[in-house]
Parts: sequence; structure tokens; C-alpha cells
Amino acid sequence: MTAVPEWMRPPRLEGWFAEDLDHLPDAPRHTELIDGALVFMMSPQRSWHARTVTALVVALSEQAPAKIEVEREMTIRLDDRNRPEPDALVATAPYDPDRTFYTPDQVLLVVEVVSPESAHRDRNVKLRKYAEAGIANYWRVEDENGSPVVHAYELDAPTRSYVPTGIHRHELRTTTPFTIKLDLDGLVPGRRD
Repeated sequence: MTAVPEWMRPPRLEGWFAEDLDHLPDAPRHTELIDGALVFMMSPQRSWHARTVTALVVALSEQAPAKIEVEREMTIRLDDRNRPEPDALVATAPYDPDRTFYTPDQVLLVVEVVSPESAHRDRNVKLRKYAEAGIANYWRVEDENGSPVVHAYELDAPTRSYVPTGIHRHELRTTTPFTIKLDLDGLVPGRRD
């Protein structure tokens, strides 16, 4: 039996806290904190997922107005016990080369590209947590026969819950959080027809 790596041992009885993620140098690259538990990507990622995330980050970056940042795989410190890592996010905070996370008040849009191992978290857990934290917009991107389909949500502030604003196939046009036009079918080069 292999010994458990030291970084997997919680530093206290209460488990992990958001600031602990910055002090786990040997942890896997994509480690997030959900309800005080470390969650990390152990299975290989599909090429479709990687290409979709890259294409979305590039397209959003090209269309973002000045002083709006688009980041890939950067955590959001929702509270002391939750620091998820979305596939992409759009934020108002200026670029900082030493940044390791954003706070909900700095985030305009969170994008999660669903993969088999993250499906429950992306469709349920993160949907609820991002809304409760007050993040205005959430996109969940699903693979539908090789084409990305965006399920868009907007925050209903009084209830701190998301309401669906649309399911976008082939093309996405929106003015929230800024004017965006995406050719969804053209996002993933080499996709199946």
C-alpha cells in the first residue's frame, strides 16, 4: 500500500480552507475546493473539452471590452470553504501576474464545459454555489454530437438563484455581460459532422 502524500492530509480537523490551495505545491494542477474537500481532475481530459475551452477563451477575449479580463482555469474564492476552478471566467479585476483567484464581486461570467467526471458538479453543485455567491452569469457548455451547446443562466438577485435565459445551438448572441456573438459550430476545429 502506498503512503498518502502529505498534501492530502487536511491541516486541521475542520478540513481545508480556501487559502490552503495556495500552499499545496505538490497537488495536481486542477485542484479545487468544494465544501472544504479537495476535488482534482484525475482522469485524462477529452480533446473536445480542451479545444472548446480554448476556443471560448479566445473568442471571449477578442470580443471583451477594455478593462475586462478573460481567464482560463482560475479559481474563484466563493467563501472560506469553496474555491472552484471554472473552465473560463470573465472578470472586471485588472490583470495581476501573481493572482491565484478571483472573488465573486469581480466575476461577470463563469463558463463550465461539461465532461463526464464533472457533469454532476457542473450541472448542480456549481450552478447553485455560483448563484449563491452572486455571480451574475453562468454558462454550462455541453457536447451535442460534437457541437458545443451553451445553456445560459442569469442571476435572479433577490433569490440568489439562476434562471435559464436560453439554450444556444449553432450560434450564441447576447448583450450580457457584454455584446457577444459566437459561431458555436465553428468553435471546435475537426469536430464531427
